[in-house]
Amino acid sequence: MKKTLTVIIAAGALLGAAGCSGAQPQTNAETCARIQSVGSGPTSNADKPGMIRLANRLRPIEATASDELTDPLHSIIEFLDESAKPTPDTGKLAELQSGYSAAGQSLSQVCGAGGQ
Repeated sequence: MKKTLTVIIAAGALLGAAGCSGAQPQTNAETCARIQSVGSGPTSNADKPGMIRLANRLRPIEATASDELTDPLHSIIEFLDESAKPTPDTGKLAELQSGYSAAGQSLSQVCGAGGQ
């Protein structure tokens, strides 16, 4: 049942992101506000279900994110997706770790400055 629900949520997130693909990119401030609203929700990335929820909440934001934040969001989603797999590839995780860390720093720089 949990797997079915996860698949349904993921499909809904992907469809939502696909529906927004023609939308104009948001400003840094708008993107940061959306990211912060996701971060303030009851999502924990400490466990696999939490990582899946967080990645699924970030996907629609990535689809319309500002140009400056699209790549960092993609790196974070890639890392969360690999981490949430039943048997993550440790080599791939190690490879994605640097991008994940750099993405976190980029988000902190852009969004920590008020999203300007």
